[in-house]
Amino acid sequence: MNDARSEKASSENVLQVQGLQKFYHQGLDELHILRGVNLTVQRGERIAIVGLSGSGKSTLLHLLGGLDSADAGSVLLNGVDLAAASDREVCQIRNRHLGFVYQFHHLMADFDAAENVAMPLMIGGQSRRQALAAASEMLAQVGLANRSKHRPAQLSGGERQRVAMARALVTAPDCVLADEPTGNLDEQTAADVNELMVSLSHELHTSFIVVTHNIGLAQRMDKVYRLHNGLLSQDLAA
Repeated sequence: MNDARSEKASSENVLQVQGLQKFYHQGLDELHILRGVNLTVQRGERIAIVGLSGSGKSTLLHLLGGLDSADAGSVLLNGVDLAAASDREVCQIRNRHLGFVYQFHHLMADFDAAENVAMPLMIGGQSRRQALAAASEMLAQVGLANRSKHRPAQLSGGERQRVAMARALVTAPDCVLADEPTGNLDEQTAADVNELMVSLSHELHTSFIVVTHNIGLAQRMDKVYRLHNGLLSQDLAA
């Protein structure tokens, strides 16, 4: 384990969420999406969040990732309250400590796989040469060493999602937030990506929070939580 990972491992709780609320105004009505969500995620822990469509799962992930602000409550990442941080600080925290994977890969069409994976590192200040070297190593870890020079249009759906996974992990984040990461894949490809996610989490000691309708994936996680009526509760039956 390198020094950066040794330092990260010294803090057991990566994410702490307390009393998180989010509501929207719809005419004269107030629509409560989250009513007081509490969650603690330990280093290397894998969490699945399930629930009906429209229950607020993606909204919750956006709040955890600092992509939106809560109306009440707090999100602490490594003890840092995102609500108390400036916009610039939140951007730096996202770049250095969080990875994101979505149902659609959101790769940049004009860049090859290695360039797509290297982008977070270059945004964080690394030289192009250093970033591409790290990206190549990460692509090898997801089984795409021979596809690094291919652009997204030249890759299969499963390969594109593996590139997205490599991009999320290349900065050695504390936690990866994944929103339906296999929702756009066929059953076998989804199973392969699920297996990759679990193995990388073990290998890199990275926490994962995965929103999914895929019961098989949810059951591979350490804990399953259900979001219902704006509240999050552990699903012991999963």
